[in-house]
Amino acid sequence: MRRSPLERIVNYLIAAGFTFFAAFPVLWAFNISLKFENDILRHHFTIWATPATLSNYIAIWTQSNLPALMWNSAVTTLFTVVICVFTGTLASYSLSRLQFRGRQNVLLFFLVLRMFPVVLMIIPLFIIMRQANLLDTRVGLALAYTAFLLPIFIWMMKGFFDAIPLELEEAARIDGCTRWGAMWRIVLPLVRGGLWACAVFIGIAAWNEYLFALMLTTSSGSRTWPVGLQLMVGEFQLPWGALTAGGILSILPVLALFAIVQRSMVRGLAQGAVKG
Repeated sequence: MRRSPLERIVNYLIAAGFTFFAAFPVLWAFNISLKFENDILRHHFTIWATPATLSNYIAIWTQSNLPALMWNSAVTTLFTVVICVFTGTLASYSLSRLQFRGRQNVLLFFLVLRMFPVVLMIIPLFIIMRQANLLDTRVGLALAYTAFLLPIFIWMMKGFFDAIPLELEEAARIDGCTRWGAMWRIVLPLVRGGLWACAVFIGIAAWNEYLFALMLTTSSGSRTWPVGLQLMVGEFQLPWGALTAGGILSILPVLALFAIVQRSMVRGLAQGAVKG
C-alpha cells in the first residue's frame, strides 16, 4: 500500500528522533573533548567548543598508556572472536542439523547460563585462571569473555543454520560430498552474512567489556582500555576532557569495523529474520 506524504513525513521524523536520541551522547562527548579543561569546569556553560582544541587527544595519546590499552583490547577481542567463531560455528551447526540425545538440554543449558548475572562467574573464573597461570594474560581474559559470549553466539548462529533448507545438504551429499564438505561448500557460504553479524556482535561485546577486565587483570600488559580510562579517575581529579577524548578514540575502531562489514552484516541480519 502506498503511504501518503504526511505518513512518510511522520515516519521520517520518528526515525530522526530515535537517531538523534541514540547519537546525542556520542556527539556531546565529542563536543566536550574539544574544549579546554577550564571551559568544561567553568560556571558559565557553553554548548559549543569555542575555541576548539585537540590538546585532549594529543595528551591522552602521548602522555598516557591508551595506545597500549587499546592494543590489549584489540588482541583480546581478536582471540575471543576467533574462539567463538570456530567453536561456536561447529556447535551451532551440530545443534541445528544433528539429532542426538540431550540436544534440547544443551540448548536449555546455554540459555540458563545467560539468566544468571555475569558477576557470579567472577570468583570461579578467578580461581580457575590463577590455578592455570592464565591470570593477568590476554589469552586468559579472552577465555573468560568466551565463557559468557559463546552461548549467545551459538544461539544466534543456530537460527541462521535453521534457515538453510536441509535439502541443499542432502543434494550435496548425494553428489558425493561428506557432511563436512557439504557444510563447508554449501552451508557456510549461505550463512556468511549471519556469521559476520554474530562475529561483529561478539567483537563489540568483548571490546567494551569492563567487569572481567577489571577483576582478571592487574598490569598494563593485559589491561584493556575501559579499565584504563576508569583508573584515570582519582579521588580529587576527574579529567573530563581526557576521558571524553579517550572514549571517542575507543569508538573509532568499532566505526571502522562497521564500515567494512556493514553490507554483509545487514544482509546476514535480514536473512536471519526470515526462516527459509
